[in-house]
Amino acid sequence: MTFAKTGLSRRAFIQGTTAVIGAAAFGAHRAAASVPAPIGDLPKGVTFRWIDSGDQKAVFYKKFFADYAKDRGIEVVYDALPWNEIAQVVPLGVRNNSAHDVFALPQNVNPADAVAQGWVQPYDDFIPDIAAWKATFPAGAFLPGINEFDGKTYGLPFTSNKRYGTHLLYNKAYMTEAGYDPEAKPLSWTEFRDAAKKITEAGKGRYFGFIIGGNQLGRWSQTVRNMGRMAGASAGGDSVIEADIDFRTGDYVFDSDAYIAAIELLIAMQADGSVFPGIMSMNAPQARAYMPQGAAGMILQGPWNIGGWEGQNPEFDFGVSSGPVPDEGPVGKLTIGQGALAPNTMWLFKGSELGPIAGDIFHYLGTVEGQTAWANIVGAGDPPIFPEALEGAEMSYRSKAILQHFNEAIRVGPNPVVGNAELGKVIGAFQAPEVNFARTVQGLVAGELKGVAQEMKGLKDRYNAALDAAFAKAKADGATVDRSDLVFSNWNPNEDFGAADY
Repeated sequence: MTFAKTGLSRRAFIQGTTAVIGAAAFGAHRAAASVPAPIGDLPKGVTFRWIDSGDQKAVFYKKFFADYAKDRGIEVVYDALPWNEIAQVVPLGVRNNSAHDVFALPQNVNPADAVAQGWVQPYDDFIPDIAAWKATFPAGAFLPGINEFDGKTYGLPFTSNKRYGTHLLYNKAYMTEAGYDPEAKPLSWTEFRDAAKKITEAGKGRYFGFIIGGNQLGRWSQTVRNMGRMAGASAGGDSVIEADIDFRTGDYVFDSDAYIAAIELLIAMQADGSVFPGIMSMNAPQARAYMPQGAAGMILQGPWNIGGWEGQNPEFDFGVSSGPVPDEGPVGKLTIGQGALAPNTMWLFKGSELGPIAGDIFHYLGTVEGQTAWANIVGAGDPPIFPEALEGAEMSYRSKAILQHFNEAIRVGPNPVVGNAELGKVIGAFQAPEVNFARTVQGLVAGELKGVAQEMKGLKDRYNAALDAAFAKAKADGATVDRSDLVFSNWNPNEDFGAADY
């Protein structure tokens, strides 16, 4: 990858934002953007509420919702919150019948469960000729057991999931002083640790080599999972039951040499003193906010940082590259499931009476025009699901480079629910162990747990017990399922797994 240079800024991201957007909130000088004509009769004078994880897409939504609210004569409340807070706010709102009209599901809630428990309602009545509209999406965007249930459409995906959230973003000045150029050659695990030590030594207490949002549990599981996959642990899938299963055998890989080594690397970096102090009390947005301030040299996060830093910190000279790769041997591919949900799949609250407004917004976001407008602002952070939109979008060199890397690093793997839709009942019945993957890694790095190999073996046993219980529950409820449904002996992790391969 070839990159240009910029500068440095000290402006930080904020943790979360709430934007109340309405016609009265914006001056007449701010003309409405290209808001399309409404697809039907819409309510007037109402307040429509939306919640998601923010990041760079919040930049798009704040402008779009301002123009949309002004054009439609309504008010829009947009909440952009970290996933930790979404995990609290959304379930509480559902219980109290006060949830946002449209929300992102918490990361520990699977769609089948949300549908079964009455959290959400389908969009079919709110998007005219929805079958024809869905047909314009790429194959696999809508699948039974993923975002379709009982013939109805519940989740609307409008961004691609061909990305990963643990690639390297780094301060170029610090990295150059440490003697590395990850854009020319990705850092190996040994080089990653060494760079963190050298950056920390140069910082003399003013800045540190590595930072991570340690109280946002998913950061730990994603980091170990992706480093482990690149080091040869062929785990596939995206759902809660099979993200860490090798589809060739149907076995969990928690106790694999690659996963164990990845955890031991993080523990070693912590012992080196190369990790920013206080990581266990900060979330991912807070961690990345320290990067433009010059407080840390490296972070493993996702492409959503690129547009945000370029827009809010235009003088920050940062680079992007692959996540750390193994010291020896081939670099394994990362796997996304066919039709697997992107983090931006949005759901309509069962208690909302504003389905027509949600349908109107999503109809636009599911067009080439809407997708191109999205791509021009959000860029590689949450790339549009329509390839045509990428072709017509204007993106920075960093965004283009990381999208190229994703194309090289990621392959589409099997999605067991596509092979057997009744596995959706297993997903709905699955209850992850209380001390789950993410908590186990966090505990080991924090020193609260000891013995990586022993803990990861125990973790595997707990997940197997939980999975067996979920299969038993699904079978008792009439599902025809078996753990062999998680085995795809013809899967090659280095190649895309297509519909003809099931």
